Amino acid sequence: MKIKFGILVKLFCWYLLACLIFYGTILFLFVHIQELGKISENIVNRKYRIATASKKMIDTLWWMAENQKKYDLLQKEEYKEYFATGQKDYETNLFEILWLGGGGSDDNPWDGLYREYQEQFTSGKQQADAEHSDVPWLKEELINEWVEKIQKARAANEQQIERMVKNLNAQGRTAMEWGVVGVSASLLVGLFGVIGFSFGMIRPLRELRRGIKSMSRSGLTDPIRIYSNDEFGELAGAFNDMATRLTEEERMRSDFISMLSHEIRTPLTSIRESVNLIAEEVMGDINEKQRRFLLIASRELERITTLLNHLMQISRLEAGAVEIRPHEIDLGEFVQGAISRLIPAAEAKDISIHSEIESGISGFYCDPDNLQQVLLNLIGNAIKFSPHGSAILVFVRKDDSVKAPHLAFSVTDAGPGVPDAEQALVFHKYYRASGVRDEVDGVGLGLSISKYIVEAHGGEIGIRSKPGEGSTFSFTLPLNRKE
Repeated sequence: MKIKFGILVKLFCWYLLACLIFYGTILFLFVHIQELGKISENIVNRKYRIATASKKMIDTLWWMAENQKKYDLLQKEEYKEYFATGQKDYETNLFEILWLGGGGSDDNPWDGLYREYQEQFTSGKQQADAEHSDVPWLKEELINEWVEKIQKARAANEQQIERMVKNLNAQGRTAMEWGVVGVSASLLVGLFGVIGFSFGMIRPLRELRRGIKSMSRSGLTDPIRIYSNDEFGELAGAFNDMATRLTEEERMRSDFISMLSHEIRTPLTSIRESVNLIAEEVMGDINEKQRRFLLIASRELERITTLLNHLMQISRLEAGAVEIRPHEIDLGEFVQGAISRLIPAAEAKDISIHSEIESGISGFYCDPDNLQQVLLNLIGNAIKFSPHGSAILVFVRKDDSVKAPHLAFSVTDAGPGVPDAEQALVFHKYYRASGVRDEVDGVGLGLSISKYIVEAHGGEIGIRSKPGEGSTFSFTLPLNRKE
């Protein structure tokens, strides 16, 4: 079973991934900041205090030695007090170092100094009692030895401080680097997520738009591609189902119209010939009233026959059964031939038709019978929709807007125009503009037939129009194309 990942699930997964990266980075930075805080606290509150206390111990030992020498020389009691004060300061700093964690192991120098100090203090006190002295004097050699040991311990402490500072810097750099990596990863996930979702939405929407445009241009479309199995994929699938259904219905309708036209054409021909025979009095004399009604019936039969011919022609064009046989033509004769056939209809509405053909055009190949029907349809529509006393302009010129040489035909009228929303629909079968459906006869096949014929020649057909300013129908065909 294929798992479906909808848009909501994708958004949630992307959001969860971005949150995991972002908050993972925050957690990593928090842990490292705590570690940095511990290292900084250890340096500031322990190692620096040990270094300060050890420096005071060295100064105190030199102070004690100096006062002992002064007492031996001058025998003043105040030097005893100075010595005792120095001894207390030494004890205070040593105890502070031990309390800060400077001791605790057998090979720790501070513990050794403490033990030596305790032993020396006990033996010195006993010696002072034996000599009836109240001060446990220290030997100069012992003081020098202690100073040397304190200096070594102090140097070791400074090395630890240096290592801890280096570790602090390394931890800081690591935290900064991984913080940058995490933030960059979050930004990249967000950026690629936005790009991915945008592309995932734009691509099916673009494909759907292509299908809708194709349907608006031709009425039918090929199935569009399905890129995902989310809601956009379902939308594309629904559009394909609709397009398939419309294609099938259009094929059934075309088959039905083709069959119906073919079946009706034979009896309609018989009816028309019978009406003509009666109107020509082959079957006997008829009066004027009968002749008038027979002429009306003959014209209606002719109109129905023309409609059936159009229906059959559009069916053949859709099926590709009409073969285009191009050969070189004279443009002037071609255009004037189409205009001449429509002069009576134009004169009935007092409409003038003017043509303008660019000089020097040669090498134009087409199927004149089919292509002239296009020109007849366009000029006929212009006559049908133009007001009385107006003019219709027919232009033929070279089209320089494309790379390959093309010939452009255009028919401009002064009719009511076509609204912008309906211009893409006028070439569909059976379509008639909303403003003229009840005013002008027709079933909306002329422009559709024209479109098929132009495209069969390798050209394009279009319209430019503004409501109230008339319309220009134009089509372009390649020059020097003999196929």
